[in-house]
Amino acid sequence: MSRTAIIAGQGALAPTVAAMLDNPVVAALEGFAPPIPHETFRLERLVPFFDWLADQDVSRVTFAGAVRRPRLDPEAFDPRTASLVPRILTAMQSGDDAALREVIALFEEFGFTVAGTAEIAPNLVPGAGMLAGEPSAADIADADRAAKIVEGLGALDLGQGAVVAQGLCLAVETIPGTAAMLEFVAQHQDMRPRKNGARGVFWKAPKPGQDRRIDLPTIGPETVDQAAAAGLAGIAWQAGGVILLERETALERARDAGIFLWARD
Repeated sequence: MSRTAIIAGQGALAPTVAAMLDNPVVAALEGFAPPIPHETFRLERLVPFFDWLADQDVSRVTFAGAVRRPRLDPEAFDPRTASLVPRILTAMQSGDDAALREVIALFEEFGFTVAGTAEIAPNLVPGAGMLAGEPSAADIADADRAAKIVEGLGALDLGQGAVVAQGLCLAVETIPGTAAMLEFVAQHQDMRPRKNGARGVFWKAPKPGQDRRIDLPTIGPETVDQAAAAGLAGIAWQAGGVILLERETALERARDAGIFLWARD
């Protein structure tokens, strides 16, 4: 029987997906170990890794978890992977979406089907609806503004999130990620023009045209805690385009903190 391989990164997504699959193979790029048992591989030996996956009867691959661009050792490439060096180096020097599209292409060329989290675990990707709380008219306007910012940045292959308060962009997500962005907002809460005005909204969405089989935006209970610590009114995201981990815990923390969670059409 064919198996699914999880190419796992850091964070809670890989363990969550693994628990939903029957006898998955779990593998992780060296240096980005997930909190579950796994095999380790290196990009410099990518073709032997593909061979190993085939030996494990893997036919389908899914990506789950956070990974940064690894440093490559030119002396570590095996002869077969060396033929892919131009493609790998070009991908490493590209934006995130372009790089990840090349990763998908390589897996497919070696005979693996690549499936996204929404296909494997659709219950992790909420459809449209208000999950907790209720945004004000000012919050809705801030969410609209943040969505336009993320859409504009996405066209440049940049981040998947932004924070807007009272119509002003307080922060955008870049390489350091969501936690770093929300920490920055928490440290600069006094930058809101009106002290008693709208508190701000964190918006999350895939990039326009992004291949949604990989690097789908993810939020969870920790994101809720960070948004609350940053003094925000709530979190809004593109319905069907964002993974929500530990849903019930996230909703409980949102209600306790008095912030809204909104999967928006």
